[in-house]
Amino acid sequence: MIPTNGIERATAISLTKVQETAPDLVSLYKAAGTSVRLHGLQEVQAAVYLVLDRSGSMRPYYRNGTMQHLAEQVLSLSAHLDDDGTVPVVFFSTDVDGSTDLTLSGYHGRINKLHENLGHMGRTNYHWAMDEVIDHYMESGSRRPALVIFQTDGGPTSKFAAERYLCKAARLPLFWQFIGFGDPDDNEFAFLRKLDTLAVPARRVVDNAGYFHAGRTPQAIPDQQLFDQLLQEFPDWLAAGRTAGILQ
Repeated sequence: MIPTNGIERATAISLTKVQETAPDLVSLYKAAGTSVRLHGLQEVQAAVYLVLDRSGSMRPYYRNGTMQHLAEQVLSLSAHLDDDGTVPVVFFSTDVDGSTDLTLSGYHGRINKLHENLGHMGRTNYHWAMDEVIDHYMESGSRRPALVIFQTDGGPTSKFAAERYLCKAARLPLFWQFIGFGDPDDNEFAFLRKLDTLAVPARRVVDNAGYFHAGRTPQAIPDQQLFDQLLQEFPDWLAAGRTAGILQ
């Protein structure tokens, strides 16, 4: 079936399957479903990626379970948008530190376990993580849209490279949803606000990025609110992408 929004839809993962495979995620799955319907995305099929910051200042967020919780939220959202039950995860700091696949049958404690095995936590370079996501998407052969949830607690070491990658990637079916952790008044986040508002079409063919700040204690944000923020700009990008011929 081809729905009216022009994007082919496959069956999302059912509540029954989540109950059987990942019962701990049922509450998150239901909250994500409410946001998907609220934003009119129930007929959209999209891959979901998760990019996680491993710069040195991120250590407390791994230690207190915030990063694992975010991964579970994103996995629950993905179950509504993609039928393969898998979220590719990229860890980055100075370079790409590592990657894994998060699945409904293999997510318990997975983020912290891998993080602890990746060694040194370096600086913050967005562009290497962006390059990794782009390569993965291109190698997958997919033509479907992808929602890339990109978490960080500050601006990148190379702002020029990050901005250049984002602008070049605007011609691909990838939407970058940035989420900031930490002090909302930190000047480090001015760069993310800049990425969110780069000129169209002078700098990029479509607006392919969104940004919101989750504060110092992201786990305290109600799940429903977080899902709404993650999906806030995605429908507008889908419409712009179809108009620009980026999405089939």
